[in-house]
Amino acid sequence: MERILITGAGGYIGSNAAEYFVKQGYDVTGMVHNRIAPRFAQCGAKAIHADLNELDSLDALFASDYDYVLHIAARASDVGRDELFRIPNHEAVKRLATLAMQHGVRRFVYLSTADVYGLHDFHGEGEEQLAFDETVTNPYPKYKILSEKWLVENLPQERFACVRPCVVFGHGDTTITPRAIDYLKHSPFLFHFGKWKGQNRWPLAHVENVCRTLHAAMLLPEAGGQGVTVLDSKVTTLSNYYYELSREFLPEKRIREFSLPLWTIWPLAWLSTNLSRTEPLFDPTLYALDTIIHNLDFSNQRMHAWLAAAGLEEYHYDSYR
Repeated sequence: MERILITGAGGYIGSNAAEYFVKQGYDVTGMVHNRIAPRFAQCGAKAIHADLNELDSLDALFASDYDYVLHIAARASDVGRDELFRIPNHEAVKRLATLAMQHGVRRFVYLSTADVYGLHDFHGEGEEQLAFDETVTNPYPKYKILSEKWLVENLPQERFACVRPCVVFGHGDTTITPRAIDYLKHSPFLFHFGKWKGQNRWPLAHVENVCRTLHAAMLLPEAGGQGVTVLDSKVTTLSNYYYELSREFLPEKRIREFSLPLWTIWPLAWLSTNLSRTEPLFDPTLYALDTIIHNLDFSNQRMHAWLAAAGLEEYHYDSYR
């Protein structure tokens, strides 16, 4: 039985990945820190404790041998000081990847983000046409970019791959879905800002498709040294997204939409970003605002090609739960 180490297995995406790979017949060990999601506790994977901020603790993860490492753990927030991200989101990547190579791991799969392309209007570009946005200032995509570049420069091409999901949701989402529902609950109206007026694509990536793409990235020879965007084929506008959430979670809520100029919300977003420390005090932050005002419409052809080559298919959902 092939063995997999999954970092961040106590979190949302990591616990889904642990459950997925256990079901696929792998021997799964999950690195956990303080939080352990019920999904992970119930899936049958083994747990091992370590802390990305304590680099020396990562050595103990390799007391056992693994065929593959899926590095999912990261500090994920759209606010926070740069120095809070550098160690867990960059130095830890370097340490784990180095250890993986030293211990003969066949492939190190790094969970990155589609935000490495930047936050501006896209119109169906694929990975071959996209480059890293070196102008990003938010530390989350900044250190994802730096980590991907480090992997390219320091690891053999055939021994790593990068998976870049868009907005991840589904199967117990503790991140974007609760945040959007909270907005719908407390806002008397649905406000859109900027030129798109809610008709821009909201780039959803179901967590099951993230797991399946991680699986393909782990196995395929052609995935070596490459990155892949994870994006559901269903095109959902930002406006449609809120309507669909409302129908499922707040059926009594009446949605009334208004479109406003960007300048009307920018000062509030600036205030939220600068008052927040580790988690947003209120929405939107500048980073969240930048996300919702752009048309994040990428190609998912490489994702489909990898899934097909691995004997997998895209997962199609009918619920946001």
